[in-house]
Order: sequence, then structure tokens, then C-alpha cells
Amino acid sequence: MLAAVRTLRPKQWTKNFFVFVPLVFSVKLFDVNSLIISLKAFISFCLVSGALYTLNDLCDLKEDQLHPIKKNRPLASGQLTKRSAYVIIAVTAGASLALAFSINLNFLLIVLSYVALQILYSSWLKHVVIIDIFMVAAGFFLRVIGGALAIQVEISSWLIICTILLALFLSMTKRRHEFLILVDKAREHRPSLKEYNPYLLDQMISVVTASTLIAYCLYTISDDTVRKFGSRNLIFTTPFVLYGIFRYLYLVHQKDQGGTPEEMILRDKPLLVNIILWIISILFILYLR
Repeated sequence: MLAAVRTLRPKQWTKNFFVFVPLVFSVKLFDVNSLIISLKAFISFCLVSGALYTLNDLCDLKEDQLHPIKKNRPLASGQLTKRSAYVIIAVTAGASLALAFSINLNFLLIVLSYVALQILYSSWLKHVVIIDIFMVAAGFFLRVIGGALAIQVEISSWLIICTILLALFLSMTKRRHEFLILVDKAREHRPSLKEYNPYLLDQMISVVTASTLIAYCLYTISDDTVRKFGSRNLIFTTPFVLYGIFRYLYLVHQKDQGGTPEEMILRDKPLLVNIILWIISILFILYLR
């Protein structure tokens, strides 16, 4: 049972909190019906992502056995059989799609798009240089769009841009960590890694970092944002975004972290406190204006 739960990777379900972004920024956080629907959407994404993580482990079984960390996963280490993995995929994917259908058809289509994207990624696109990074980022984008469609609200174009850029930032730092930790075995673990090197990834990370900060600043002062929220005070949340990105880069470059963003955020207290303060400031500005 424990091996089955570990295969679903509940620690990585924190990525699915992106579903709540439209709920918060549509100022519907305290609308009970919208909150319940968003929670259902979150659970649906948790279930389907768990199924896809299991499928990915099946596809990457041989590669994971060569990885210094991934070799300890239940399937790679032999703690979970392939037959059990197929059962897990069927049950969790079925439950996710049923829950998605109960929300609305548009949300179901987003979940199905996410499934198709992840299958393409696991079977082919993760081996295509640069495209592999964009496919990981697309998963975050679909979570945000899914959250908006679930509660039937519009989402700012600036917010979508910020989400995509942040997702690219996390994907690139993860690739950098993966490349460095595997060293000579990087090319054996994933063919696309032979096309990368630390210098290239650092250059790409620099571009995305600057773009993310600029996009967020422009979002906070755009006329649409000010008109929608009736406040210009979102600009005062930018120091939290700046510190968060700089702290993350510090952990990536000085502490050789970045392989598991979800665990890194929870483990690093300064980064976690900063994120909590950013959320509090957002809620204060949007809901107590």
C-alpha cells in the first residue's frame, strides 16, 4: 500500500495548487460554490497526475534504474509490480475523469488535453531538446486554464504569461539540476540531455527570470488589472516575487538544488515564509480594499 501511494507522488501534488489561481484572482475565494468546484478540480488533477506519474515510471523503468535518486522509486526498485501499477492507473484516471465530467465539459476537455500532453511527453517529446521544457511548462498552463473553466471566469492574459514564464523557470532549473547530478550518465538517462550544458541552461534561465519579473510588474500596473481590482497596490507585492526568485536561484546555484521544486519550497523556510507572505499580501489587497 505504501509503495502504491509513493508511486502516485503526493508530494508533487502541490503543483496542482495552480488550479486555485483563477479562484483567488477572480475575487471568488469566499464564494462557497466556486470554492467547492475548485477543490473538486484540484482533486481531479491530483488523481490524474498520480496516474500519469505511474505511467511515466512504467515508461522510464530502465532509465530510472540508472538514476542515483529515481532508482529508489517503487517500480524501479521492484517494490511495486507492473500489474499493480496498471491497476493504479486505471482506478485513479477513471476517478479523475468522472470527477472532471461532474464539474463541466470544458474542464473535462482540459483534463483530457493534459493526459494527451503527458502521454506525448512520456513517449516522445521529453527526448526533443527545448520542446521537452515547454511541455513541462504547458502542464502548469493547463492547470490554470482548467481552474478558470471549472468556475467559469475569465483570466488575465498577463496572468497566463506569468504562469508560463514561471513554469519555464522551474522546468529549466530542474533540467540544470538533472544534468549536473547525473554528470557522465546524463545522456544515458535521457537522450535530450546530451543537447544541453550548464552554460546554455544558465543563459535560458536568465532570459526567463528577467521576463517573469517584467511580466509580473506589468501585470500589477496594467489598466485592466487596476480597473478590475480597483487598486494600484498590487505593485507592492513585487518585492516578494523578487526575493522568491532570487532565493530560488541561490538554492539552485549555491546549494545544488532544484530537482524537486515542490519539496524544495516546503523544505526551505525562508522561501516558504516568503510565499506565505506574498499570498497574504495578495489576499489583503484584493479582498480588503
